[in-house]
Amino acid sequence: MEETEAPVGSYRLDILASESNQGRPVIIENQLGVTDHGHLGQLLTYAAGFDAGVVVWVTRDFRDEHRQALDWLNQRTGEETLFFGVVVELWQIGGSPLAPHFRLVASPNEWGKKKRQKGTPQGSERSERYREFFQSLVDALRERGFTTARTGRDKSWFSFPTGYRGTSYGAAFTSQKQARVELYIDVGNSNQNIDLLESLELSKNEIESKLGTLEWQRLESRRACRIALNGPGSIDDNDATLAQVRHWMVENLLKFKKEFDSKLKELSGNQSPLQEPTTIE
Repeated sequence: MEETEAPVGSYRLDILASESNQGRPVIIENQLGVTDHGHLGQLLTYAAGFDAGVVVWVTRDFRDEHRQALDWLNQRTGEETLFFGVVVELWQIGGSPLAPHFRLVASPNEWGKKKRQKGTPQGSERSERYREFFQSLVDALRERGFTTARTGRDKSWFSFPTGYRGTSYGAAFTSQKQARVELYIDVGNSNQNIDLLESLELSKNEIESKLGTLEWQRLESRRACRIALNGPGSIDDNDATLAQVRHWMVENLLKFKKEFDSKLKELSGNQSPLQEPTTIE
């Protein structure tokens, strides 16, 4: 778990977590009683505030109109953002103690089928090349103690939470036929993102003396910021070249972690990073 009562403006999200295999933000909002419009609005506010990849609404009971709203959102957002509605029930079998049971009442249409087929190659040949590459990258980084992630993904990027709120390390192939490693910054507020970027940029000369020339990017089309190192590489390269790209990503991600972990610790008031974020498979 990354944070409880995570702030979004004047509101407070119950639980902010992250996926184990992709590092996408996961928001979990709990509600006592029956769903209402107010909590639906808050849920969407939190999803936008944290740029959530997974949105979970947990409650005692779902009104049909709110379940339909989650179904409609799943139809419109594709695979980038997944909405789940969960009802908490108490079950008792015979004389056993009461135990919680979580009943899924809303989910993406294809989610159940994909979970049952987990491990089966999905999508195009290009997607499979991404999956194979990032699986090998995750395996190599896990052996070096960089991550506990175990599963690659079939997209052009993969992110790893730093342990400090709103920041992650990433590896990606860009549309400009480049390979990239990065520190991605999105604490939920554009001004705070820029403040953190500028605070890190005060140590630019020191950082670049160890990592090389970096791009310090305020992403104008997004709320987030990025500190990136680019090199040659495309998922369409042959296997030998991709092995070199993987080695380059591993070595530079380790350098990023060594350099930026200490800086993020200083900027967070010398608080220790989270030992292990809550993960959702």
